[in-house]
Amino acid sequence: MVDQKIKSLLTVMEKGSFTKAAEELHLTQPAVSHHIRLLEQEFGIKIFKQDKKDLITTPEGEVLIKYARRIMAIFNNARQAIADSQKQAKHLTIGLSQSAGENLMPQVIALYCNEHPHTHIKIVTDTIKNLYQRLELYELDIAVIQGGTPNPKFHSVLLDTDYLCVVVSPQHPFAKRQSVVLRELKDEKLILRPSGASTGMMFNNYLFAQSESMKNFDVIMELDNIPMIKDLVSLNLGISILGRSSCKKEIRQGKLAVVPIDNARMTTEVTMVYQQDFTHLEILEDLKRIYGSLL
Repeated sequence: MVDQKIKSLLTVMEKGSFTKAAEELHLTQPAVSHHIRLLEQEFGIKIFKQDKKDLITTPEGEVLIKYARRIMAIFNNARQAIADSQKQAKHLTIGLSQSAGENLMPQVIALYCNEHPHTHIKIVTDTIKNLYQRLELYELDIAVIQGGTPNPKFHSVLLDTDYLCVVVSPQHPFAKRQSVVLRELKDEKLILRPSGASTGMMFNNYLFAQSESMKNFDVIMELDNIPMIKDLVSLNLGISILGRSSCKKEIRQGKLAVVPIDNARMTTEVTMVYQQDFTHLEILEDLKRIYGSLL
């Protein structure tokens, strides 16, 4: 069983105050404060800085909270695994980066669940940075990431190689072209993902290699919502730069068209990432098989 002091610490962080944590845990506020003091004495640290308004953690407190989250996640995973064993069921949590969430993965996961009765998969979508953090804390079983730098802490399986291209409405003049040149994009209204997103970083790196800068382009909108970007582009309100796999459904439906940029090589990999002690490698093989069958 997880130590009550750990539960108190994590609830304080979740609720943002000792009083709200006490209400959630059905304890008195002094009892919660006592749990925090015991942890501080045990580890010889201060968990929170002195601040009358905000709950601010110390660097040492951040470290303790990180491991407390891991302890709680492992405990919950163990309890779920035992329940699954008793019921002959299987529960998994899979994290998707936003780009990966817009390609084939949701369909792949649904097909896997149909093939394997009594399988329950929870899907969460987050930034690549947060997915890696949640994977490290055992809050995820698998993360499916498109783009980003591989993290040597984890193992990975390559699913696909995607490439960035110009995405336009079928009514746009580019839709009938075999390719476009970079300078032509300067005359277009661009609707892009933020520069911090994997797609944005890759396009920025390409521009830098071409001695170009985003300030020379007419970027009318930046938003980290791929479905919304595709909707706006399909209405011919602008053009975008996205991974081709993110647009497959809309291409089939005739809602979008994609065109490569002349002599541009902006490739990105779709990978499944997992902890070294992940034991269900057959799941990865099944997901890879189903993904390949849909390409």
